[in-house]
Amino acid sequence: MQVTIEPSWKAVLEEEFEKPYFKDLLHFVKSEYASNLCFPPENQIFSAFNHTPFNEVKVVIIGQDPYHGPGQAHGLCFSVDENVAVPPSLKNIFEEIKTDIGSPIPKNGNLERWADQGVLLLNATLTVRTHQAGSHKNKGWEKFTDAVIEKLSNEKKEIVFLLWGNYAKKKGKKIDRSKHKVIETIHPSPLSVNKNKEGWFGKKQFSKTNEYLIEKGGKPIEW
Repeated sequence: MQVTIEPSWKAVLEEEFEKPYFKDLLHFVKSEYASNLCFPPENQIFSAFNHTPFNEVKVVIIGQDPYHGPGQAHGLCFSVDENVAVPPSLKNIFEEIKTDIGSPIPKNGNLERWADQGVLLLNATLTVRTHQAGSHKNKGWEKFTDAVIEKLSNEKKEIVFLLWGNYAKKKGKKIDRSKHKVIETIHPSPLSVNKNKEGWFGKKQFSKTNEYLIEKGGKPIEW
């Protein structure tokens, strides 16, 4: 399996690609895609990087696992293709954006428009077997995405990291908060939100993100 990734990311992660764990990971992924139905499609595994070059990252949203239903995952966390029903977590995200900044709820759940503005939509694990959540956990993806977060934290400044839920908060422990803005909330899934609406709704994280970007001389995100 070949890693086809945007050139600026390729340069930043070159050493990572040569490490034994990553070569083992690629061997595992190649074997899984050859023998099982896996998502996202192989040519979209690195879509988050290809839509959002390293030097253009302004915001990072950390997800956990790709969607594992047919036709859903396309390489960006929380995002689905236009012709796929909007998942429950994304519905809550859109609802909070509407409440926070007044944007109408989009007709579909494709978040490429965010990615193309500098929002890195990064899942901790980049692949999954169909209908088997977590099936590609602990094979090396988490180590790789930890390295991605560390590179962003160390080599860039003034990024907004949106950490939704305990898993994302753990992934974000090594972010240098003296250089970057970190906003933490509960996860937007109905399981979390129905228990604690105040933990998600009304946090104004999207307007706070834009305020920070403008304060630092950047362009706000059109959410």
